[in-house]
Amino acid sequence: MQSGTLNPMSQSLAADGASLNRLKFQAGQATPEAIKETAKQFEALFMRELLKSMRDATASMKSGMLDNPGSDLGSDLLDQQFAVQMAGQPGGLSEVIARQLMQQMSMKDQAKPDASTAPAAAAPTVPAPAAARDFVQQHGAAAQDVQRSSGLPASYLLGQAGHESGWGRREILMKDGSPSHNLFGIKAGAGWKGKVAEVTTTEYVDGQPQKTLARFRAYDSHAESFRDFAQLISNSPRYAQARQQTGSVQGWSEGLQDAGYATDPDYASKLSRAINTTLQVQRAQS
Repeated sequence: MQSGTLNPMSQSLAADGASLNRLKFQAGQATPEAIKETAKQFEALFMRELLKSMRDATASMKSGMLDNPGSDLGSDLLDQQFAVQMAGQPGGLSEVIARQLMQQMSMKDQAKPDASTAPAAAAPTVPAPAAARDFVQQHGAAAQDVQRSSGLPASYLLGQAGHESGWGRREILMKDGSPSHNLFGIKAGAGWKGKVAEVTTTEYVDGQPQKTLARFRAYDSHAESFRDFAQLISNSPRYAQARQQTGSVQGWSEGLQDAGYATDPDYASKLSRAINTTLQVQRAQS
């Protein structure tokens, strides 16, 4: 839609069958603009019903001398006009509906800045999970130390570690049940000389998940895990493209997926959500 062109649906209320069908078709287009317009229409319908309920509640106070079908129609049209004018205001119900729908559909609102550069006022209003808040608080200092030495954003490190370990709840364990301190899911290749944790994991082959036995690096501390991940990303030519995308959450996530950091075909979108959660937690703590 070009700038300055009004959507005709924004000037009317989906109060009849034809309008509702058009609204369903528009919602099915799965674009941010269509979802926001659909959410606005639902808010307008809600506002109209609210105004009607308020009029009905005060009906007993009327004398009835001026009541007639014509006045009822006029009141209904006035309610519709007010509902359309009030719907779609910043911070209103339609904004909440649209945001939730786009989150469920993993859709990015192109009208808003990337979360990696957005100001604090653009933070989502949905609280971050308690596990994410605890994880960021526990490992924030280690991530900051690695940021100073490597230049990789602490928020990206925390988000990636949180995603790979389920915010610390699915940490890779050694054979005896002790922690491997591997928060990033880094495998132990032929060149790895340190401790190893051997566990069953899920890998994707041709887009299909398969269980496989894999060897992972093990460390003496979580801080060591952060340092090793930064060293891997910084020194391997494989991740050169990702290193150039640290100004964008989506760019960083897609860069790692394209480089083959993980086999999950949805890895970039999942990682982006985890990093954005970390950014939200950090803004709330600042």
